[in-house]
Amino acid sequence: MPNIKSAKKRVKVSEKKNLHNRMVMSGVRTSLKKFDAAVAADPASAGTQLNATASAIDKAVTKGVISKNAANRKKARLAKRLNKAAAV
Repeated sequence: MPNIKSAKKRVKVSEKKNLHNRMVMSGVRTSLKKFDAAVAADPASAGTQLNATASAIDKAVTKGVISKNAANRKKARLAKRLNKAAAV
């Protein structure tokens, strides 16, 4: 446990930021699971869930939780998965 006042504050701030980041990423993961379920159930109508998932990923980027390149990679892989499932 830190003894210096500024170090104590950094611990508090980092815990608060960590909680916020975990909440945002939990929402992204939930959206990803919903997308996977939609693709498995009906690939033809999973496009709307793709839009919602991409939106959740973009919101995580604007909040600084994940990087822009990681988000673009995730969205590209989702679209690729949807196109592959729709083709089959």
